[in-house]
Amino acid sequence: MQYQAPVNELRFALHVHAQLPEILALPTADGLDADTVDAVLAEAAKFAEEVLAPTNRTGDLNGARLQDGKVVTHPDLAAAFAEFRDAGWLGLRAPAEYGGQGLPAAVAAACEEMWCAANLAFSLLPMLTLGAVEAIHAHGSEEQKQTYLPPMCEGRWSGTMNLTEPQAGSDLAQVAAKAVPQDNGSHAVSGQKIFITWGDQELTENVVHLVLARLPDAPAGVKGISLFIVPKYLADGSRNRVEAVSLEHKLGIHASPTCVMQFEEAQGFLVGEAGKGLNYMFTMMNHARLGVGIEGHAVAERAFQAALNYARERVQSRAIGGGAAPISIVRHPDVRRMLLLQKATLAAQRGLYMQAAAAIDTVHGHDDEAVRQQAAARLNFLIPIVKSWCTDNGTVLTNLAMQVYGGMGYVEESGVAQYVRDVRITPIYEGTNGIQALDLLGRKTVADGGCTAHALLDEAAALAEELKDSDDAMAAALTRAVAAARNSVDAVLAYHAAKPEQAAVCAHAYLQQMATVLGAAVMARNCLAAQQGVADLDAAFYQTQQQLARVYFAQVLPQAETYAAQIALSGSHDAVLAVDMDAL
Repeated sequence: MQYQAPVNELRFALHVHAQLPEILALPTADGLDADTVDAVLAEAAKFAEEVLAPTNRTGDLNGARLQDGKVVTHPDLAAAFAEFRDAGWLGLRAPAEYGGQGLPAAVAAACEEMWCAANLAFSLLPMLTLGAVEAIHAHGSEEQKQTYLPPMCEGRWSGTMNLTEPQAGSDLAQVAAKAVPQDNGSHAVSGQKIFITWGDQELTENVVHLVLARLPDAPAGVKGISLFIVPKYLADGSRNRVEAVSLEHKLGIHASPTCVMQFEEAQGFLVGEAGKGLNYMFTMMNHARLGVGIEGHAVAERAFQAALNYARERVQSRAIGGGAAPISIVRHPDVRRMLLLQKATLAAQRGLYMQAAAAIDTVHGHDDEAVRQQAAARLNFLIPIVKSWCTDNGTVLTNLAMQVYGGMGYVEESGVAQYVRDVRITPIYEGTNGIQALDLLGRKTVADGGCTAHALLDEAAALAEELKDSDDAMAAALTRAVAAARNSVDAVLAYHAAKPEQAAVCAHAYLQQMATVLGAAVMARNCLAAQQGVADLDAAFYQTQQQLARVYFAQVLPQAETYAAQIALSGSHDAVLAVDMDAL
């Protein structure tokens, strides 16, 4: 099934939401200009379309397998990775001083959307490697950086995260893996880790595991967790005592090996200070959660493209308004509704994830501390929204794409069924979406008294004022939605102060309402930018952006009213808490 990278949409989002000129003006973007960014996007699109996309189906049909102690991937996928590595794509946003290209996070995010859409299972390997690079770069010793970062930035070595254990899922305080100090300064790491994506493979020369474990005298809980580098192969070339003992049999992403990893006194090297492992691992969490949000969004984008092409080709039934001959189903109102709902929501999601990526660039690249702090607050608020909203919507929109196909969508040969299966992991990855909602409510709203939430809503209100001159109805709808969101911010603050359990019940509705309203602000900004002709695109593109904004306001924004009602009705929270779960 053909994939066409949405380069124009990505360029538009980069200019409108990532504020590309401002990003290019940062010291960290020295030497990069808009023409080079366009060239990078064009080449990334070409690679996604011509190299990665054709491997998506073969990888699904010929998933990773464990054979004679080795993880085997399909030859097509192995060849694609070799091209990816040799072209330098893995190091796109890796630090330049260690062999990466050091491009801005916003530019890399645009490329990552295309790669995730082309082959989600494949894209997880570079994403995790870059996460490990980020953690080592931030917290490793100079020796560790010099040893591990150059081959990882070049793609010759890969990286993993080893957090989850059979008894410790999201509650990492229960981590039980042990690390015993050795006379040579290393540690003997023992324990089992599960759900380790790309935990082993033969595509790279080495696999660098980042492992959470406890020293013998470590206290209980998260303060007793340390971070260790455990390479598959040691410096002398010998095999370390770590191996994949089994692969999970999953609903989707079959080409990506999800491993059960066994460490038997494997030689590991402490990163930073003992007891700070969880803090160190969270260095990479913002980027990882942004990446997962992009994954959910990207699969939905590819599913939409497939559904649109099918709807244009599938001829069935006469037009409701009359006519004798059957028509393409794209002309039927309900099919049109489903397709436009997908397209409009995708545009809103793309704007939000671009804002988050640009905030990363500002946090790491701006020379004004006050600006960096403001960007950090914005980033921390947006990350749980991007991760949850884009992945929840990923499942909804991909299922809508299947619905457009009708019965053919339920048949594997159509291809869309794979997207439904693949995307389902994204609301679970990197902290389930329920955890993200609690994070948004607690750490990101209650912790600062709602200041960041109200600041973002202030921006949305200002956009509503700008819209009055061109579309008074949209401006009024956004003004109402912002007012309702402000009420919800104040409500969850009050709930949390009086009864935290009540606040937790409405956390999901709070995240969804904030996401839907901020998504409307994205579409308002798109509409205004299209009127001004931002990013040097054609008139038809700008007209479509304005039309999609109206679709979003008509079909998506009203959902915010339901979420607002769920939050406002405190009795609904009590109803949930009052049920005797043992009696069900």
